[in-house]
Amino acid sequence: MKHPFLSLLDQTQTSPAFGQIIAVNGPAIEADGPIGTIGEICAIECAQSKQTAYAQIVSTRGQGISLMALTDTVNLRPGDRATATSLGRSLPVGSGFAGRAVDALGQPIDGGLPIADTELASTTAAAVLRRRSPDRMLETGIKAIDGLLTLGEGQRIGIFAASGVGKTSLMDQIVRQISADRVVVCLVGERGREVSSLWGAAATTDAKLTLVASTSDESAVMRARAVEQALALACFWRARGEHVLLVVDSVTRYAMALREIGLAAGAPPTIRAYTPNVFAALPTLVERCGAVEGEGAITAVMTVLSETDEVDDPIVEIMKSLLDGHIVLSRRLAEKRHFPAIDVVRSVSRQAERLMESAQTLDAREALEMLSTYEENRVMIESGLYRTGASPKIDRCLLAREPIMRFLAQSTFERCTLAATRQQLAAAVGKGGMRG
Repeated sequence: MKHPFLSLLDQTQTSPAFGQIIAVNGPAIEADGPIGTIGEICAIECAQSKQTAYAQIVSTRGQGISLMALTDTVNLRPGDRATATSLGRSLPVGSGFAGRAVDALGQPIDGGLPIADTELASTTAAAVLRRRSPDRMLETGIKAIDGLLTLGEGQRIGIFAASGVGKTSLMDQIVRQISADRVVVCLVGERGREVSSLWGAAATTDAKLTLVASTSDESAVMRARAVEQALALACFWRARGEHVLLVVDSVTRYAMALREIGLAAGAPPTIRAYTPNVFAALPTLVERCGAVEGEGAITAVMTVLSETDEVDDPIVEIMKSLLDGHIVLSRRLAEKRHFPAIDVVRSVSRQAERLMESAQTLDAREALEMLSTYEENRVMIESGLYRTGASPKIDRCLLAREPIMRFLAQSTFERCTLAATRQQLAAAVGKGGMRG
């Protein structure tokens, strides 16, 4: 039998609750303590400025820890004291976040009162067999999506685009037009003007929207934590049976923030200098979303930046493999002022045919087949080498393409009902001469 004194000793915290800063290199900080877990927040008392800075533990070693600052490190110096806080990987959630704009720590940035009735929660994935596939169609009001790339409630979809092709406009239209109980928008590494513009447009019209923002001038830890905060809020409302639309703009900047943290922690760089923690975090983000038995659903729309229309980026590749579909925006279409600039041939929704009616499925297949045939023969057609009558299939696609492209074009502020979308798609296919 163990002596009572030894039992008490086992319950005693023997590791130091504080430590001292050893070195500061930009946002990267080395300290000899406190001993903690990765993700825990430490408070650092700046002897020079008499202020408190905060940093997150990003790696631990036998002789100390590495931290990444949440705030400016200009006043930090060796010898400053670092103390463990009660803030770990748990994040503040609560119904009071509805209709508010907050930062990565859940603090209001909209000038309103502090958020009351909050609780700390951590996001964990639901058991595998409790996750369910989308079984209800999600109407976006965008003809190209509802007609050819049908989405389901609880689906995880990516918008892949280079700069200047209408990604933000499409994202804004989706946020406005999708019917959901809650909308959580996460802006990662965005310009402050864009954050202000989005909030100014939404705050007066949508009390169900919550904005979580971390601008480009904030630390990598804050940028990464913004995504975790948004996901925690989405999971909070899903657990209460609600349908949540989660928009993350962008996953690429989230990955860049994780890369910066990983490199500062001494992780080995891999392709394009991305560190292993990036490739561990992205599947975690995607798998936390979706529909869960006995709860609600999180429909996730995640934007992914692509420098060119060619897919050669590791983040693009891994996200396409993880998501339930991808919407690819084309610079060629944007330059022709065809909006939304969705390249439906290169895009796919893995749930589309499960959710479409049989007649719409046939129309969508025919439309995509004709557009694909045109793309395969584009050079020959546009150079004038093709002669009508040489191929019945190409002749049919030439007749079909113009009405189909007119169907796919849509104003940013135009919302088309599902019934009208199906009717217009059937008419476009019929005008192409493919129906008797």
